[in-house]
Amino acid sequence: MPRTTPPVSITTTTAPHPTAPRTGPSASAPAGGPVSPPWEELVTSALLGTDRRPPGGPGTGPDAAAAALLDAAALHTVRRRAGLLPAPAAPRPGPAPADPRPALPEAARSRLAQLLADRAAPGGSGGRRGTAPDLTELIPQWLATANLHGYRAPDAALPPLLDAARARTDLRPLALEFAGPRGLWLAGLNPDWKFALRGASGSALLPEVTDGEAVRRLWEEGLFAERIALLSAVRAHDADAAASLLATTWSTERAEDRLMFIDSLRTGLSGDDEEFLEQALTDRSRNVRATAAELLSALPGSALAHRMASRALSCVSPGLTGTGPSVAVEAPHECDAAMQRDGVVALPPSGRGERSWWLGQLVESSPLSVWPVRFGGRSAQEIVALPVADGWGEELHAAWCRAAVRQRDPEWARALLGAPSTPPSNGPGTASLAERSKLLAVLPAAERADWVAGFIAAHGLSEAFQLLGVCPTPWAEPLGRSVVDALDIARDAGSYPWSFSGVMGLAERCLNPAEADRLEVLTTTPDEPADASPGANGYWSEAFQRLVSTLRLRAAMDRELIPVR
Repeated sequence: MPRTTPPVSITTTTAPHPTAPRTGPSASAPAGGPVSPPWEELVTSALLGTDRRPPGGPGTGPDAAAAALLDAAALHTVRRRAGLLPAPAAPRPGPAPADPRPALPEAARSRLAQLLADRAAPGGSGGRRGTAPDLTELIPQWLATANLHGYRAPDAALPPLLDAARARTDLRPLALEFAGPRGLWLAGLNPDWKFALRGASGSALLPEVTDGEAVRRLWEEGLFAERIALLSAVRAHDADAAASLLATTWSTERAEDRLMFIDSLRTGLSGDDEEFLEQALTDRSRNVRATAAELLSALPGSALAHRMASRALSCVSPGLTGTGPSVAVEAPHECDAAMQRDGVVALPPSGRGERSWWLGQLVESSPLSVWPVRFGGRSAQEIVALPVADGWGEELHAAWCRAAVRQRDPEWARALLGAPSTPPSNGPGTASLAERSKLLAVLPAAERADWVAGFIAAHGLSEAFQLLGVCPTPWAEPLGRSVVDALDIARDAGSYPWSFSGVMGLAERCLNPAEADRLEVLTTTPDEPADASPGANGYWSEAFQRLVSTLRLRAAMDRELIPVR
């Protein structure tokens, strides 16, 4: 990458600042020239208005007052600039590190420039109606494919790429991977791009993790983003060394920084982190304590998880009804100091009862492995199917859902989701689509897509948007067909078309590009039913045309990124 000389910095000499009081003729104007009012008087005139306070005094005519004010201000500004001298230039930055990855094919390079230019243009392509693809929304897919092939970013594309990542946090992981070491080097020279250093683990901007002195110096003197990246790099190399490093300054860190540091332990969380997290349970920050308790509960073998399980088992037990086995619940009657130390929040949100609030926190923090033992060897599916006495079912199942997500347990996630054909309101777990999408994320990718395809086939698209967002892309054929068929059915039924714009946007980005030719038939404009929204079929036709053109563009992008042999 060519190096550029940094802008010349400027320093002031002993020339007086324009706001400083001035005395004598030479302070206001050159010898023999017109007298310029002091800077303070000009500011007063500007604030009060030249009609109330003319800059040249009461004798100045109203028509010339504004021009006189600007002339006097310009004179002061020129005088001040004349008293400035260039300071010594800052040291040149070191050369950019080498990036050994192969260069982009020429067609792909041009495509990247087009995508980034469209994003930076006023308004971009986002939100435009018509049949043209939304180029801005294709940047993530282009970056993912480029990274899959291991290309390096063109040097000229690094600034707009970093600008795009700054504006969209969802682009950052892909953009920084593509930018590589040169992008991180460039980010270190521009404060606007400091966000990139948070993900700079292992880059040339960080010292070798085995260089103890360099690590200590950066930890004590570096920017917060650099310290986060350093902690991640050291942690990946030696978890004990990372814990020791964090302990050296923990007591002096700000509460918000301690929270960010402890939250960074989510990546690679293991039993080795338990000792440090246990100590954090007594932190003076409530948010730090809560995060430490959450991470400990995600470790089923931790001491906190066992303490929570002991409390939860005393509240939830097998019961009997007139027709068979059930689940009996006796929620806690108090939230004692030991429970609060382990992360149980005593004060419930508005509208929640105390006992149900405490029960939910105990159950979600307990290892799911304790329940089959508690219920006589029953499976997760059998336990979830048991009736729950006294109306506690919704609270208990919601807590089990949160536990399944936190512990990444596919068996419990599968049991709590139930069959996709079952209406959400009658499902075994929770009717919340947000919670269901979290449960789906725990399942293997192929199973996730099959479940959502079955859900759409049974219930249509009106409740499927959040569920589609967790499905792997490009969508598998059964899922893609179910989405397109549901859109076609909605059009034939005369449905209000704009209510499906979100799903249509997802389809443009997530359908397999190979489906374009098969979908061509949907681009025609059929006759509108009498009860349809006016112009609805024209909108549907336009939307399907945009879908087909976007799929073809994505196919072209994929071809352009194929390595040249």
